[in-house]
Amino acid sequence: MIYTVTFNPSLDYLVSVKNFRTGYTNRTDSEFLLPGGKGINVSMALENFGIASTALGFVAGFSGTEVEKRLRERNIQTRFIRLDEGFTRINLKLKSIEGTEINGQGPAIPADKLKELMAQTDALGKGDILFLSGSVPPSVPDDIYQQMMQRLEGRGVRVCVDASGDLLKQTLAYRPFFIKPNRQELEELSGRTIAAREDAVPCGKMLHDLGAQNVLISLAQEGAVLIASDGRVFSAPAPKGNAVNAVGAGDAMAAGFLAGWLANHDYKRAFYMGIAAGSASAFSEHLATRAQTEALYRKICADAGSRQSPERVS
Repeated sequence: MIYTVTFNPSLDYLVSVKNFRTGYTNRTDSEFLLPGGKGINVSMALENFGIASTALGFVAGFSGTEVEKRLRERNIQTRFIRLDEGFTRINLKLKSIEGTEINGQGPAIPADKLKELMAQTDALGKGDILFLSGSVPPSVPDDIYQQMMQRLEGRGVRVCVDASGDLLKQTLAYRPFFIKPNRQELEELSGRTIAAREDAVPCGKMLHDLGAQNVLISLAQEGAVLIASDGRVFSAPAPKGNAVNAVGAGDAMAAGFLAGWLANHDYKRAFYMGIAAGSASAFSEHLATRAQTEALYRKICADAGSRQSPERVS
């Protein structure tokens, strides 16, 4: 079974406002409400591929109830731990103003509730896959991902980590199955500037040498790079398209990579599926459907066949 962990879920209120002006009353042209948080996005993207997962984490108040309701409507299993105080955060995302959003803080997580989550992940065993995604709230220890992986060490659980800074770096010694840094996160971890795809390769290899089995690097318009567990390097440009909504695109990329790998354990297929899922989501109003992803995957493969192979063996 695949499990995703979201410490700070959200209700994401996505709105579009034409001619937005500060200091005035603005009215929406479109609006959409959906459950959010990086782990939850991974679960929803996996569901679009027909792959079941169970969403773990914490919810509180009326907004937490709505998150659970909307996930059940998508046929996604949940085992959220309900908090007694506060409410699940509500994030406002202005689609018509690129990159503009206002994110809530979310509730504090008491120590006894955190122990409940640790007990859930402690129950995982051989063949299970665990996604640890996103930042953690101030009430949670900043080495929590490391703690979880340490307790699972030697149990045969494949752990995927999509986080930044020390939260990610601390997990490398426990050999996560794959990590997915973006350009900014990779620059922060490596101390180097990533101006082009080729600049990402040595930085990705550094993280591979530190323990990550697979390093999937998302570089937005520059494309993506994969340092695979066998040492092979895959690099490809981003497919052309009209960016509509980048919310969740990175999470869709992680889900697409896993879906591609689960199909036949082929890293090239997994790499292209990751690019396809992430890009198709960026080209869509919401997370891309399976049909949208597979159509773009075929195009990416066709484009790759018309140029020099993206695979380089090192």
